[in-house]
Amino acid sequence: MQLSAFLLLAFYLFLLWPLARWHHSRNSLAPAVFAGLLLGVLLGGLMHLAEGWGVNTPWVLDWIGLIGNGYVNLLHLLVMPLVLVLILAAVVKVSNTASLGKISGSVLVVLLGTTAIAAFIGVVIAHLFGLTAEGLVEGSREAARVDVLNERMGRVTDLSIPEILTSFISRNIFADLAGQRDTSVIAVVIFAVLMGLAALAVRRENPEQGAAIERFVTVAQAWIMKLVRLIMAFTPYGVMALVTALVAKSSWTDIFNLFNFVLASFVAIALMFVVHALLLMINGISPLHYFATVLPVLVFAFSSRSSAATIPLNVETQIDKLGNSPAIANFSASFGATIGQNGCAGIYPAMLAVMVAVPMGINVFDPVWLTSLIAVIVISSFGIAGVGGGATFAALVVLPTMGLPVQIAALLISVEPLIDMARTALNVNGAMTAGTLTQRWLGPSVEVAEAR
Repeated sequence: MQLSAFLLLAFYLFLLWPLARWHHSRNSLAPAVFAGLLLGVLLGGLMHLAEGWGVNTPWVLDWIGLIGNGYVNLLHLLVMPLVLVLILAAVVKVSNTASLGKISGSVLVVLLGTTAIAAFIGVVIAHLFGLTAEGLVEGSREAARVDVLNERMGRVTDLSIPEILTSFISRNIFADLAGQRDTSVIAVVIFAVLMGLAALAVRRENPEQGAAIERFVTVAQAWIMKLVRLIMAFTPYGVMALVTALVAKSSWTDIFNLFNFVLASFVAIALMFVVHALLLMINGISPLHYFATVLPVLVFAFSSRSSAATIPLNVETQIDKLGNSPAIANFSASFGATIGQNGCAGIYPAMLAVMVAVPMGINVFDPVWLTSLIAVIVISSFGIAGVGGGATFAALVVLPTMGLPVQIAALLISVEPLIDMARTALNVNGAMTAGTLTQRWLGPSVEVAEAR
């Protein structure tokens, strides 16, 4: 071990102290999260310079990863218990079961509707920036990725839509609670809803036993939310570690070579954030207040690149900061992590489709072709969790369905981490927007149902 590497790690650990002081001096989580983000960017840049000076930065990053990856693991640990308990509590406390259908329907309408808009924006931006697959170089890394994609595409194309939807139903709830399938989150949601409906049936037949179940669920909910808040206290340090690693490991040469695609992706993502803001404003919700409230959640989603890991912070922010009901917050956060992801399942496959279609002589603005593409994207965004989830697997469904090759997804692998950060933030914001709009549309009826 080099002394310089040890000193660099010691410097990193030393900076945790002023960050902790800043965190504890503020009532809000947001300032500390932004401080962690800024420190992470600066330290990541320092790591780049130190590597050029001959410092053993991989060793330093391994120890920094202990903080960042450890924090993400804690959040993943929370996901399944949190979804199970809070969805169960939502059903038990909303005695009018018709409200549950309205909540889930409203959330899905927003998620899938915005995904359709995201797909259209992806097509337009890819066309305006003149993106094309021609000229992209396939190196050894990309060639290896193509082999992986071809192998996974074989599994994807063998699944029909009914098979994908069937995978949402758990055959072994303990396996799904352990997150062993790509559809585990949705499977746990369905199981929790069924358990809640069974609890309501018990309450109708035996009010005393029903009251006991409700008391147990209430205690479990308070317990799990306390655990969430304990782990959320480590968010600034987790963000600092994750951003440091992301900046340090980014290849600026690859980013420069694919700068046009990177820029186009960020423009499309930014436009979808504007769409979310317009939807909120049209419904009488201040976009400025909304984004100021959810920004810490988006920063964590950006740095972690995990919609599932963001569920605990997503739920807590919707309930405590945005004033959404627990039922709405839990349904929107859970659905949004696996269905209708605006960035990964909307913008990304649409842009790839244009990049491949244009060299093949396809008119991407032909009404039939464009409508077919958007329809395929919306349908695949609903079931993409059944085939692995994520932007790459969305492309594996959309491109072959449209008769297009999938190799383009491998040729962009070098800039994927950077773009995926922004896509994940957009996915999470789509889920929170869906929850906030649903609260505005159905809030009074849900609150009445919960009060009964």
